[in-house]
Amino acid sequence: MAGRVALVAGASKGIGAATAEAFAASGAAVVLGARDTEALASVVRRIEGRGGTATAVRTDVADVASMRNLVDRAVATYGRLDAAFNNATDGPLPAPLVDIDPEEFDRGIATNIRGTFLGMKFEIGAMLRNGGGTIVNMASGAGLNGVANLAAYVAGKAGIIGLTKVAALDYADQGIRVNVVAPGPILTYHLEAAGPEAQRLAGLSTPMRRVGTVSEVAQVVLWLCSPLSSFVTGAVIPIDGGQSAGSKPPQMYRQGKPMSPQGPEGGSSAGGGTGGGP
Repeated sequence: MAGRVALVAGASKGIGAATAEAFAASGAAVVLGARDTEALASVVRRIEGRGGTATAVRTDVADVASMRNLVDRAVATYGRLDAAFNNATDGPLPAPLVDIDPEEFDRGIATNIRGTFLGMKFEIGAMLRNGGGTIVNMASGAGLNGVANLAAYVAGKAGIIGLTKVAALDYADQGIRVNVVAPGPILTYHLEAAGPEAQRLAGLSTPMRRVGTVSEVAQVVLWLCSPLSSFVTGAVIPIDGGQSAGSKPPQMYRQGKPMSPQGPEGGSSAGGGTGGGP
């Protein structure tokens, strides 16, 4: 990424911050956008402390002028825009659908769907002026399969997947590649705050029996923005420890026979039959 310019919207912490740092470590100049200017400044200091180049811009991704300004600042400061990661998200706390406040639902849709649309609208315009570029949008495994109590989040992430595919088709022959990542359980600050038991259960929900790390997501985004993925566009890339592949029951049983005791690793070598529950 040496000599290139990357933009990360939603870069104040977690996956966004890790991806901004990964871009910088690979040689890109990075423009960071988010509403939390103090958190952005901390990410910039980490990047500059390692010899990288970064600029922070306070940004509300759902606001037209704010999102246009983020892209304009990238071009004005560094002369071009080559890669972008639209990562910002927001919305209501988990609740059954009828308990969700309509204004909170609208906030989730505005940040996820409108924010991603505005990001791509201005990023693609800038990239076309310098001959092409790459965009990665942040969805979730929840955008591929429903999750109870997350109506706004699921709707928003599913919308991002749809927008990504349309943008990829619109600009596939103009040097712009657009892809979307769909992480499963990742050890971000939210899961860290939830504590060890939540982390353990999140890990058990994946066939790999662990949660992912923010750096693992960042490296996939970096690959999608690099020439190594030059024939990939419109793709949905799961980063979920195998969740989207199907189910991996912790133990199997044979039809008509009692289940054997569970092994120390939470699995059984018994073959055939139907998957038992946890």
